[in-house]
This record gives sequence, structure tokens and C-alpha cells, in this order.
Amino acid sequence: PAEEKAQLLQNSEYQERMVESTFLYLTLDLPTAPLYKDEKEQLIIPQVPLFSILAKFNGSTEKEYKTYKENFLKRFQLTRLPPYLIFCIKRFTKNNFFVEKNPTIVNFPITNVDLREYLSEEVQAAHAHTTYDLIANIVHDGKPSEGSYRIHVLHHGTGKWYELQDLQVTDILPQMITLSEAYIQIWKRREEDDTNQQQGA
Repeated sequence: PAEEKAQLLQNSEYQERMVESTFLYLTLDLPTAPLYKDEKEQLIIPQVPLFSILAKFNGSTEKEYKTYKENFLKRFQLTRLPPYLIFCIKRFTKNNFFVEKNPTIVNFPITNVDLREYLSEEVQAAHAHTTYDLIANIVHDGKPSEGSYRIHVLHHGTGKWYELQDLQVTDILPQMITLSEAYIQIWKRREEDDTNQQQGA
């Protein structure tokens, strides 16, 4: 009821609090992977756009957190954009018995990811450059306990992408990078010089 709600909102435990904290990387949560099969009895690999999981940082999307003591809601918003951003796509969840891996593919563009909408209007004015390009992509293949890692790296001088696994280095097409189970990504903010360079290329 409205009256009870108004009373509860007066209590300190229901008050909204704002905390500013620094971050090393941004954790992106994947939606729960469906467990159904298609007509050919093959497991369907779910997909999600990068911008859907980035919505966590738009300042209005609420995420529920549960502890053994309490439940609370959090909203996140970016207040500054650094020269480099690290995304950690949360693929692994641990329960009491084992670690599970979410195989959802994240669909993302390699260049021109604009994060302006994740900043408040006042903060937007202070940021001339809000566009990022991918420069490295770490992939996890296989099961959580016995999987392997591959790294996709952009060679800045040539603009070519390479795949590294152990001591093996091979060329890779940019469109193949987006088909992998990305785990950690490093993005570089595009400055004025980078824009002019890409336009001239």
C-alpha cells in the first residue's frame, strides 16, 4: 500500500545512497543461457548484442544483489571514460559443487563503439571523445576446468589482426573475432588523430 511504502522509505535501510568508486575493469553480465535444442537436435548457441549487456551502466537499469543477510538493488553509471577500457564478460559462475560456463556469444562491432549514452548529461559535456575501438580479445574455449585460451591482437601499424595461442601466431579476419566466446576485451579510446588517420586510410 502507498502509505506503508511511504513509511518504509523513511527508514535508513530503504534510502538510496550514491557511491563513487574507481574500477580496473567493467564486468558485463550474460543472460542465462537457454537449454533447449533445435529440430536437428543440435544445441542452440545463444547470442546477445554487446549494447544489451552494456545497458547495466546506463544509470537506470537496476540489478538485484542477494547476500545471506539482505537483498538490495544497484544502478551503475560511468562518470569518466579512460583512454583504455577493459571488459570482463562474466562467463563463469561457481556454486558449491562445480564451475559452470555460459557459452553465449556476444555480438560486437570491432570499431566505433560509442559510450556517450552511458554518461550523464553533465559528464557528456566534459568528454570530447567517447568512441572506442577493440585492440585485444581474449577467448576461452572448452570446458571451465580444462579449457584453453586464445588471444586476438590488433597490430596497430598495419591494422591487421592476429590470433595467438601458445607459440602459434596466425592471421585472422576481423569478422571471425566476433564469432568467438569472448572473455576479456581491451578497448582503446579514439582520439582526434585516430579519426583523421582512419578517414585518410
